[in-house]
Amino acid sequence: MDEELDLVVFEDDEGNEITMEVLDYFFYEGKEYALLAEVDDDEACDCEECDGDHERDAYIMEVVAVGDDQEEFVPVAEELADKLIDIVQNELYEDDDDSDEEE
Repeated sequence: MDEELDLVVFEDDEGNEITMEVLDYFFYEGKEYALLAEVDDDEACDCEECDGDHERDAYIMEVVAVGDDQEEFVPVAEELADKLIDIVQNELYEDDDDSDEEE
C-alpha cells in the first residue's frame, strides 16, 4: 500500500532547495514540533536486503501556525534540541519495545 509522504521544501543560504519529509509531529510544553529527515532521491537504494530503508539524519523544528491553514518550520535552540531528541528517541524505542512484545 502506498503512503503519501508529507514533504516540505526549504531553501539554504545559497539558494539550493532541500526537500524534507515530516516523519512525525509531537508536542512538548504546549508547543508543536516536527521530526524531519532529508529526502535524497539520488541515494535511493534498490537492493533487496534493505528495501531502501537506510538511516537518515533527522532534524527537529518548531511548527508555528501562519495564517489559517499554513505552518512554518522554525529551527530550535541547541539546548532545546537536545531535550527534544531525548524525547523522540525514548518514544521511538518505547514503540519498538511494544511492537516486539506483541509478536
